[in-house]
Amino acid sequence: MERKTPLYDLHVSIGGKIVPFAGYLLPVQYEGVIKEHMAVRQDCGLFDVSHMGEVLLEGDNALSALNHLLANDFSGMTDGQVRYSPMLNEQGGIVDDLVVCRIRENRYILVVNAANREKDVAWMREHLPDGVAMTDVSDNWAQMALQGPRSREILARIAAEEDIPRKYYHFNSKATVAGIDCMLSRTGYTGELGYEIYTAPENAAILFQRLLDEGATPCGLGARDTLRLEASMPLYGHEMTDDISPMEAGVGWAVKADTHDFVGREAMLRRGVPRTRIGLQMTGKGIAREKQDVYLGEERIGHVTSGTHLPFLGGAYAMALVKTGRVQEGDSVEVDVRGRRVAARVVPLPFYKRAK
Repeated sequence: MERKTPLYDLHVSIGGKIVPFAGYLLPVQYEGVIKEHMAVRQDCGLFDVSHMGEVLLEGDNALSALNHLLANDFSGMTDGQVRYSPMLNEQGGIVDDLVVCRIRENRYILVVNAANREKDVAWMREHLPDGVAMTDVSDNWAQMALQGPRSREILARIAAEEDIPRKYYHFNSKATVAGIDCMLSRTGYTGELGYEIYTAPENAAILFQRLLDEGATPCGLGARDTLRLEASMPLYGHEMTDDISPMEAGVGWAVKADTHDFVGREAMLRRGVPRTRIGLQMTGKGIAREKQDVYLGEERIGHVTSGTHLPFLGGAYAMALVKTGRVQEGDSVEVDVRGRRVAARVVPLPFYKRAK
């Protein structure tokens, strides 16, 4: 049975269309995916992301544990800093991708994908070195994402300037928003300026409503997916799986194989990069969807991992995993869309990048 987030009743009361997702009941949309997508690109949108998981890692060996479990290098992190990393299995594939927040020395919060929460916790426990305590604290938090060019303006009305992180991938563990204690992070999954707000479940509905009253547009899962795809951000289960390495997924920048050893490192290096994540713009009439084959002439070179019509860019785009070196930017390929070959062009990633 799916669980309800602390914001479920509020979603229903303001017209959210509820669907099951990652074991939870969440709004897929309110007034429409396109309207919500454009609100984030041009104004400010608000998402319930309370289904995400949070894991507390603490102890004298917490840093060495992170560097053993994850492919990025967490040495040199400062208090209040956030760092992204893939987590690999012994075969060099991706167990999950997550972010790590350093609260202070030897105390970290790991934020994991909702659908992988139980799998991630079990995997980490199995590989955890001595001298580290790990606690799944997901049920202690509600999380919401305030995203868009006006997100800072809206936050500044109800939070002190010094509580709002100025730098990307930084957070304040003791912020106050609308009089409510929060952890406030300048992070997001939309390609826009944005913040993620963590608070106690009993405070979530009050804070969410206050942000709506200040002008944020409520947004659902549909817009969250089109926004992340437009910004070319990989999604676990699509661009990343247990069988896809971080180098293939295009997140090799978050792998530091030359600085430390970690689970899956040797296997990842041995397998090389036989496949590459690329971007496609559909030039023929049709929308590419996940698992559809990509052809160069009569050669099948890979498959689509995610694809849809992107509202802000006004066209159909897709990401695909294809044989390394077979195509380059500007090349023409075809996608098998339900038995019909549809023309596409290889284009650079990301599809969309916000103006600074």
